[in-house]
Amino acid sequence: MRDLSVRAESARELMDHPAADLHKLQRTYDRFGLVNAVVSRWGRSYSEDIRPRAERGPIRILDVGAGGADISRGIVRRLRRDGLSAEVTAVDLDPRAIAWAKSRDAGCGIRYRCAAAGDLADAGERFDVVLSNHVIHHLTADELAELLADSQRLVRPGGVVCHHDIARSRTAYLLFAVTTAPLAPTLFAGSFIRPDGLTSIRRSYTPDELARAVPSGWQVRSGIPARLTLRWEAPDAGS
Repeated sequence: MRDLSVRAESARELMDHPAADLHKLQRTYDRFGLVNAVVSRWGRSYSEDIRPRAERGPIRILDVGAGGADISRGIVRRLRRDGLSAEVTAVDLDPRAIAWAKSRDAGCGIRYRCAAAGDLADAGERFDVVLSNHVIHHLTADELAELLADSQRLVRPGGVVCHHDIARSRTAYLLFAVTTAPLAPTLFAGSFIRPDGLTSIRRSYTPDELARAVPSGWQVRSGIPARLTLRWEAPDAGS
């Protein structure tokens, strides 16, 4: 059993390596939709932060570190189901992820860009919702501070930032290890899902650690299963 008493900040996921096997990487992107449907639980953020804003009119959404962009596609489909609309932009620093996501857009009409959040903020782009999924645990303390500052610059008055991630614990690690073991030679075969998932948990924050790492004004929420949400709402114009 790995030591989970401290965050394994120096550990690295296999899929992040520049020389990662492209077939395994693409299969990993393909399986993210299934994993995130079970683990990430975006329903609360959609009903609390995205849908109410979209009900007031078309909105702009930014997905930071989007990977294969399954979260972005899922949001577009939910909005369409509810008769609502949004302009969704998915950004990632890895051109391999952006290329794969573009090829799987399936009519969602998402804008894909190989860029960092700061690039868009510097260009003056503004959004009603800025979000990410499983990005925070990849970052150093300085990189996290930069992401949060950029996120605040990117949000319009009355907008919201929601960064979702894993919460590190022995229970989360053991549960992921046990549930993915029988799927490793079948559903997750030829992908990085299982080894990188375990590494991700080791690199993740606990709720208390994350609360100490972020500036005042940011709200840390815990959820099931082993979820963290880092949330910030921009004041309305004139307030």
